[in-house]
Amino acid sequence: MSASAPTTPGTPHPAQKSGRLRTFWQRVSEGRAVDDLWSQFAADAKSSYGFYGKDVDWAEINKLPRRKRVFRIASQFFWALMNKLSPARRVLLLVALLFLLLSVINIHNGPDSSSGMNFEIFAAILLLLLLSLELADKVIMKRDLEIAREIQAWLVPSTPPAIPNAEVAFHTRPQNSVAGDYYDVFYPGAPAETGGKLMLVMADVAGKSVPAALLMATLQASLHTIAPEGLSLTDLMVRLNRYACAHSMDGGRFTTAVVAEYDPSTQLLYYVNAGHNSPVVRRSDGSITRLESGGLPLGIMRDSNFPTASLQLSHGDALILFTDGVVEAFNGGGEEYSDLRWVNLILRMPPLSAQDSLNFLMRDVDQFVGATRQSDDITLLVLRCK
Repeated sequence: MSASAPTTPGTPHPAQKSGRLRTFWQRVSEGRAVDDLWSQFAADAKSSYGFYGKDVDWAEINKLPRRKRVFRIASQFFWALMNKLSPARRVLLLVALLFLLLSVINIHNGPDSSSGMNFEIFAAILLLLLLSLELADKVIMKRDLEIAREIQAWLVPSTPPAIPNAEVAFHTRPQNSVAGDYYDVFYPGAPAETGGKLMLVMADVAGKSVPAALLMATLQASLHTIAPEGLSLTDLMVRLNRYACAHSMDGGRFTTAVVAEYDPSTQLLYYVNAGHNSPVVRRSDGSITRLESGGLPLGIMRDSNFPTASLQLSHGDALILFTDGVVEAFNGGGEEYSDLRWVNLILRMPPLSAQDSLNFLMRDVDQFVGATRQSDDITLLVLRCK
């Protein structure tokens, strides 16, 4: 019989060591496969390159001889990183880099030239301190953004309302913790059972993250204040535009929007498209109708006009509202999803429920994108007539 190798008392068994390593790795990687981790790292690296690359003067670099470009790019990326730090942390980083340089000099001059100081340890401690300070800021900001995201989630419907002879589904995916996209489905007056009309909204505030989210909240509050007054769509949009112009920084923060009024009893749709991506109506016979733009985006010109158009829907028709994050989604190769691909997908869409139709559309976008981190919010709403 074979005997197991003896172990020194108090020494962990190899199987225990292996188990601890697995536990440690599971904790660090959160159980993700190596390929998934690499894809996430590649996406983060690409996003960081684009973030810091905005501060690089590429026009100036392209004028330089090729042999000088690498140094100039590295230099500008370094200063782009430095400018993101506070002055105290810039000094901390420079001191850490100085210690690294001194450690390299000691290594190249040989052990006899060593001053007796382990510069690598000092550099590592300073870099770890700098990392901890930056992480603390990020954690605090992430916590605040999560709270903002919860508040923003209260501003949009979480469950679809009941609609006679129709159903609706919606989905949004912020590029950051909070989004500038806005969707809504609500009855501003009486419910459908007593002849009320349903309001459908899809909007996209120019910009990203917190500034766009704040304007999105302003738009939502303005709409829910004005809509119950019973104005026509044109008058409602004029009022919304005045609110938007008051907070648009002279047109720098405009909002594209589609606002529609749907009558469940007649299945008649009135709508205004203020510079937004043209929604698509997939007819039951397989044909396509686009709801084209009928005015400037909100917040650009105070005296803008917003003409109303109408469209008769019928059994089996599907109205699809979306933001530009859908058609401008890109894959790992930088290829854009495109409006043409989107329309062709809708043409192939089988006669499904509103939720299944939404899942069908989003699945194709997700497969195209893969693990690539997107640069814009993605929002989709589907109204299916029964």
